[in-house]
Amino acid sequence: MKYVEVILPLPLEGTFTYGVPEPLEARVQPGVRVLVPLGKSKTYVGVCDSRALELSETKSAGKQADGGKKVEYKNILSVLDDTPVLLPQQLKLWHWIADYYMSPIGDVYKAALPSGLKAEEGFKPKTETYVCLSRKFRTEQSLHIALDCLRRAVKQQEVLMAYLQLSGIAENPVALTIDAENPDDGEPSELNAVTQEELMNAAHCTMVVLRGLLDKQILVTYKKEVGRLNNDGNAHRDTIKPLNEAQTEAYNQILLQMLGQKVTLLHGVTSSGKTEIYIHLIQKMLDEHKQVLYLLPEIALTVQIMDRLKRVFGNRLGIYHSKYSDAERVEIWNKQLSSHPYDVILGARSAVFLPFQNLGLVIIDEEHETSFKQQDPAPRYHARSAAIVLAQMYGARTLLGTATPSMESYYNAQQGKYGFVRLDRRYKDIQLPEIEVVDVKDLQRRKMMAGPFSPRLLSVVREALTNGEQAILFQNRRGFAPMVECNTCGWMPKCPNCDVSLTHHKNMGLLSCHYCGYTYRVPEACPNCESRDIRNRGYGTEKIEDEIINIFPEARVSRMDLDTTRTKNAYERLITEFSEGKTNLLIGTQMISKGLDFDKVSVVGILNADSMLNYPDFRSYEQAFMMMSQVSGRAGRKGKRGLVILQTKNHDLPVIQQVVHNDYEGFYRSLLEERKDFRYPPFYHLVYVYLKHRDGDTVNSASLEMGSRLREIFGNRVLGPDKPAIARVKTLHIRKIILKLENGIDYKLVKTYLRQVQEAMMKEKRYGALMTYYDVDPL
Repeated sequence: MKYVEVILPLPLEGTFTYGVPEPLEARVQPGVRVLVPLGKSKTYVGVCDSRALELSETKSAGKQADGGKKVEYKNILSVLDDTPVLLPQQLKLWHWIADYYMSPIGDVYKAALPSGLKAEEGFKPKTETYVCLSRKFRTEQSLHIALDCLRRAVKQQEVLMAYLQLSGIAENPVALTIDAENPDDGEPSELNAVTQEELMNAAHCTMVVLRGLLDKQILVTYKKEVGRLNNDGNAHRDTIKPLNEAQTEAYNQILLQMLGQKVTLLHGVTSSGKTEIYIHLIQKMLDEHKQVLYLLPEIALTVQIMDRLKRVFGNRLGIYHSKYSDAERVEIWNKQLSSHPYDVILGARSAVFLPFQNLGLVIIDEEHETSFKQQDPAPRYHARSAAIVLAQMYGARTLLGTATPSMESYYNAQQGKYGFVRLDRRYKDIQLPEIEVVDVKDLQRRKMMAGPFSPRLLSVVREALTNGEQAILFQNRRGFAPMVECNTCGWMPKCPNCDVSLTHHKNMGLLSCHYCGYTYRVPEACPNCESRDIRNRGYGTEKIEDEIINIFPEARVSRMDLDTTRTKNAYERLITEFSEGKTNLLIGTQMISKGLDFDKVSVVGILNADSMLNYPDFRSYEQAFMMMSQVSGRAGRKGKRGLVILQTKNHDLPVIQQVVHNDYEGFYRSLLEERKDFRYPPFYHLVYVYLKHRDGDTVNSASLEMGSRLREIFGNRVLGPDKPAIARVKTLHIRKIILKLENGIDYKLVKTYLRQVQEAMMKEKRYGALMTYYDVDPL
């Protein structure tokens, strides 16, 4: 009997072996889905692995398991596809992600495939109900008879007349002769295609009236697959803007670098016109009959760029991200496997998993963004790294674009591993914004702060609004207040499941945990001392919005954070309203810092730079520099130099001055020295080992033992175990061990040792419920 290795959507290591019944042998191939049994009663939709290109006859059903027990392999139940849903490159990418990020391949499967392709029932195409004449009424004579029969049923006669008008039969009776030759009562010619909804709206009728015509068999209905994708619009080459001198030079340099380098970094200042360069590169790929993957870190960014790309590439452009319904994602997936796939895919992190038939270029815009790294659930992959690997599998080129490169990417460019192109001039030679630092500590001492707003910030915002301009206020914390506290006894509500305080969301009247979702009604009195003096501490975007409305009642304020952008079209609505001037003051979290282009923004306020700088992580300065530089770049995009008010208590920090002077080079050099001294990326790779258990003593004991075992192998490369900043989430206690691995180390051997230590510990009964997972190259 023949056997096949199957990937199942389960967080288990490796693939599963199944027998292939002889009638199914011809249909089993890599990348097709199969229905398989597991356990006593469960079935799953699995994917045949690429490693079974030839079904192995050497797999013996009589293989001996531990203890001499015979292993009986179960058979696959059915094959769900005639052609693969995964191309060879996608399967190779799955294996690379599972291997590099030390994640079960079943977790990769769960992350990669839309749910509709993982279900036994499979994907159901979207259909619409159409109406047409019954076959026996598809002649002029029979139609006149039908109208005579409906003389007393006036409403039904009106519906029939409306159908004749909509279908074109009233003006072109010849169509009746064409359809009369159709022997079925099914779908008529396209000329007569009328949807049931369209007919009911035109005739202003109810379903009861229409059903009367259906019962008389004058009209019949039929279903037609319509799809969920908007394929309107054609490409318009004339909408590609010519590049200016600086852009042309950068474009030519990119093409030159790509001749010898697989990856090229484009370091272009904010508003330098990188998107136009991308469009010219995309068109060049399309002229060569190649496909392009264009990755963005946030869904919010796709709104503006989608509109621009749609005007240029029309229905050759496909959009793919998590805000799309599962059915829409399945349709895009299937289209990419068809004979007419999208030539350009614009998407967020998950778009890297889509199948491509002839990939020629991968563009990763805002490559520095931490949003490209998947955190939870597994696999904890970085879409930038995965996309670079995917491009190499196709022999394609990768372009990384950003105004603030990540340390790793810039280091690779400086070392010659990546090609490098710089673009220093803003589009139309607009000046970079002026950044003015405000010493909040001094103002607080002099009692001159109006809550989180300095007098200078309020003054320039007021001036901007008076002049018909727009302003943006950046506060990287959502909710109304990060915590509430009893002013009498100091009681502070905390999550019972996680080691965090609860965030106040005023609009909902709730205290909420941002980790597990636990909610708690805001108490009227302190449960500890019964005092009613309960106060909010700190400022979230919701509270900023409240206070700004009180200060500027004439302002048209909108807020962009996770709470206001949960629905599919929320991003588009907020960005469109601000772009069109319907709102003139935008408050937001890091979402507003990411490449959005607004014409009339003259002022940007960074309310609290210290909250980013004081985060306990070795990347905090890097991420703070990037975020402040990016959000500053939203100011003064066209016609006028912008102004940024940067509020901080640490105005003399070097990183603040580097932001003010847009001194990325100085920032990079100072940080690089520090990273080298303390053994951090780009000189070392990091692997975080996390252990979780419901019992704190058990996880503490397990982490100490694992740390000891790892130190025997890796020596001083091991740090910890230690408690992370948040040491309990969703009732699970957490410990973290850090491995610092120098560049050039045998990474495969490292993973082998890590697995061996984990397996040895799992054999101990007391650690049976212990959860262990890895975060490779953490952010």
